Parts: sequence; C-alpha cells; structure tokens
Amino acid sequence: MAKEIAGYVKLQVKGGQANPSPPIGPALGSKGLNIMEFCKQFNGRTQDKQGTVLPVVITYYKDKSFDFVIKTPPAANLLLEAAKVKGGSAQPNRNKVGAVTWEQVRQIAETKLPDLNCFTVEAGMKMVAGTARSMGITVTGTAPWE
Repeated sequence: MAKEIAGYVKLQVKGGQANPSPPIGPALGSKGLNIMEFCKQFNGRTQDKQGTVLPVVITYYKDKSFDFVIKTPPAANLLLEAAKVKGGSAQPNRNKVGAVTWEQVRQIAETKLPDLNCFTVEAGMKMVAGTARSMGITVTGTAPWE
C-alpha cells in the first residue's frame, strides 16, 4: 500500500552544501523530518554540482519519512553565468547589464527542458529569452525560427 502524503516543502539549496542551518533546518524541523538524513542524501546526490543553486521538492509522508526530487538550476542563474554578470538590472527596460547569444539560450533551454512546461526546444528558448529580457540581458543575433 502506498504511503499517505502529508505535504510538500520546496527549497533552493546549493549543491553539495546542505546543512541543518536555516533555511533547511527550520523548514524540515517544523514538519518533524530528520534534517541530517536529508542533508546526507542531498549532498551525496549533488557532489558533481558543487555550489550550484538547485531547487528541491521534498515530499513528506505521515510516518515522517520523505522523498525528494532535485530540479535543474533556475534559468536566471544559468543566464547570469552565461552573460558573466553578477546580477540583473534594476531597470531592465532601460539599463542592459549583459548579452547572450541564441546558441547560449539554446543550451540553457536544453538543460531546463525537463522542468519547463513546453514540448520543443524552440518554445523553451522563447521562455529563456523572456527571462533574459526581464533581467536586462540582451539576446544577440537572429532567432533560429525567424
């Protein structure tokens, strides 16, 4: 028989660097989950992604056990890496902080495709380009579908 789900917890944790301090400790402790067990499992699964921010969805059950799914890094973080800038623009419609090419947008879209709500890489590219636009990052060149 399947376990009865009690709820979900969504966190963003740096790969290989989960520890019981906030935000992980309070989020899991308030649900009565074993914090150290989560940290050990998460760090074990994300050794190859050291320092990368990874969203994680923790499903916890009535018997205080849990499962978790690690998602791909946020598109904004991947765009900042590709553009080699520290942060987005405070006024993205006026001040541009960097630029990426359509090839870089394609690579980011292919990385993010399992977590995006679209079916084709081109649709994913449009979503990533929209994120770039809202961050003040210019996409240079001509779009492949034009």
